[in-house]
Amino acid sequence: MQVQDYIVFLIYFVIVATYGIWIYRKKKKSEMSTHDFFLAEGSLTWWAIGASLIASNISAEQFIGMSGEGFFVGIAVAAYEWVAAIALIIIAVWFIPIYLKNKIFTMPQFLTKRYNSTVALVMAIFWLFLYVFVNLTSILYLGAMAISGLTGYNLQAIMVILLIMSLLITLGGMKVIGFTDVIQVAVLIIGGFATVWLALQMVDKNINGVDSGSAIAGFKTLMREAPEHFKLILDRPEGTAAASASEAANLHVQRYVIVPGIAMYFAGQWIVNLNYWGCNQYITQRALGADLKTARTGILFAGFLKLFMPIIVMLPGIAAYVLHKGGHLDVAGKDSAYSAVLQFLPVGLKGLAVAALTAAIVASLAGKANSISTIFTLDIYKNYLKKDASEKKLVNVGRITIIVSLLIALFFTLNDTLGIGGEGGFTFIQKYTGFISPGVFAMFLLGFFWKRTTGTAALVGIVLGFVLSVFFNEFAVKIFGAETWLYTAFEYTKNGKTFVEIPFLICMGLSFFITLITMIAISLAGPKHNPKGLEIDKSMFKVAPQHIIMIVITIMIIFALYAKFW
Repeated sequence: MQVQDYIVFLIYFVIVATYGIWIYRKKKKSEMSTHDFFLAEGSLTWWAIGASLIASNISAEQFIGMSGEGFFVGIAVAAYEWVAAIALIIIAVWFIPIYLKNKIFTMPQFLTKRYNSTVALVMAIFWLFLYVFVNLTSILYLGAMAISGLTGYNLQAIMVILLIMSLLITLGGMKVIGFTDVIQVAVLIIGGFATVWLALQMVDKNINGVDSGSAIAGFKTLMREAPEHFKLILDRPEGTAAASASEAANLHVQRYVIVPGIAMYFAGQWIVNLNYWGCNQYITQRALGADLKTARTGILFAGFLKLFMPIIVMLPGIAAYVLHKGGHLDVAGKDSAYSAVLQFLPVGLKGLAVAALTAAIVASLAGKANSISTIFTLDIYKNYLKKDASEKKLVNVGRITIIVSLLIALFFTLNDTLGIGGEGGFTFIQKYTGFISPGVFAMFLLGFFWKRTTGTAALVGIVLGFVLSVFFNEFAVKIFGAETWLYTAFEYTKNGKTFVEIPFLICMGLSFFITLITMIAISLAGPKHNPKGLEIDKSMFKVAPQHIIMIVITIMIIFALYAKFW
């Protein structure tokens, strides 16, 4: 990075910090309550909710992890983003009205109201461990690795800097996070599109040998040079041991294990997205303080923005693949693809790209830390440790929790204790989040729409979903073999080792359906009338004309994308 790059980055940092301080000082005139600190006192506008959802979601996981999978797999990984847009429509229409009508502020609070305090406590602990040891650590590690690769600075030093920046935003509460996220997402999108545009120009210059590269010609070159990277639905490998046939077959199996073709649309892909966007404190918290109209508009706006995210976070990976294949770019590994592309950006724009990447990382760290703080403070500290705590005391506990959670994440990330680098960032998050997603989503889904679901069934569902996920991922093949009527495991070699795996999205689907059936059976054996069942008013799900227009536009764009790249 040159002086101009540092100036661009400094301008970004000053603007975000100044805006955050200004928002914080506006509220500082009166004592901040827990509703203010954790839910922004319902003051977030629809565009702030939508922008904050995207800024918190698009992080190092996408910029580094998904770009890396774009390098290795191709456009098939965009399913995570495009299915998310449909999932957000489902959340906006059917999930968020239930939360708002029942005045739900945290996910454990919902579980207490719908089931019982035991279910809520177990899930609160699950979520805290997941957010700290999977999400915070991976965001911090992948983000620092990318910035270190681009700037040459020490990895650990960058982790500390990212931690400090996120603390400055998080300690101001959800209102500061929400409104600064508007700037963060603007920088993210502008910097992201600039990076893609120049990466495509670089492809045209180097592959086609033209003096002045064209982004459009560069995109056509990508499709010509890597047609296999532009298939949304990967073909099923021929046989379980296709890896032994050739190197090409081996690579295809590795890609299929990550995104298992059409099968994933009947299994884990929907569970991943509906659980993440609809049953996740980290995400839903942004909308829980708003009225239904504002919340719905913000969520649908986020769904529309999701359509464009693969362009920003995935295309650079495919560009890196084509340049690497042509001998024009050195890429050490798939998670290095994005930072390798950034090395070629001109002075000034490199600073903007680093600012966009930093914005994504800081926004995600801040949002995740605030959610950890919310769950611990309101669902554990207030309910079990200090029931008579004052509002001021709860806010202070929330701030202490933020600091402690980020320091724990830093401790486990400094030397990559959890092995995030070896697993691959995007796969690491999806796989280990998927261990609890099936049970959680089954519990929420039945809790929303079937009054007879019991607390016992919910508790069994949490444990069974986790146990089944571990079983299918780690033990099923060893016990029952690679080919059964229930699943197919695929063999591949990587770094000299042979693996036989069931695609983790298929494992997730199997775990979910078995858990769902078990919960239904347990509930049918219980009382016919459950006083904990939620009262659902059909008028809650009525959709306004402007929302219908947003939904139709989003679905039409997704249909066109799948028709083009199927």
